[in-house]
Amino acid sequence: MDLKFEVSGRINRPIEEVFEGVVNPEKLSGYFTTGGASGRIETGATVTWDFHDHPGAFPVKVVEVEKNRRIIFEWEANDSGKDGEDKYNTTVTMRFEALEGGRTLVSIAEEGWRKTDAGQESSYCNCMGWSQMLCAMKAYLEHGINLREGMYK
Repeated sequence: MDLKFEVSGRINRPIEEVFEGVVNPEKLSGYFTTGGASGRIETGATVTWDFHDHPGAFPVKVVEVEKNRRIIFEWEANDSGKDGEDKYNTTVTMRFEALEGGRTLVSIAEEGWRKTDAGQESSYCNCMGWSQMLCAMKAYLEHGINLREGMYK
């Protein structure tokens, strides 16, 4: 069995606004990257995301950006280097779909963990994190509320 998942949620904002809420580091830092995002998400870029609940900034290697449709990036698996194994990346795919009434469906899938106990634990942690990200994005883009503020520190 491959270790992968997909979560999704609907945001009551137009697709252009929701997409910009992810690729723009200032907006992303307003609800998700509690320690900040270093740059705009663009094809071929490597940016860093910092979170108060995880020490150190994470390099995010952007593989592909299709405006208002899809973002694909790779980043290091949480279980990298555990059990004496080499570090490796997982792949995250974010998809954006315009819905009736100016709403947007956001789907986030992640895959590529090793089939180990540590890989399974890491995949569960990230599934929870992406679910929280969708909730935080909805609250921020629809109401200007940062749900993560003070949650982890």
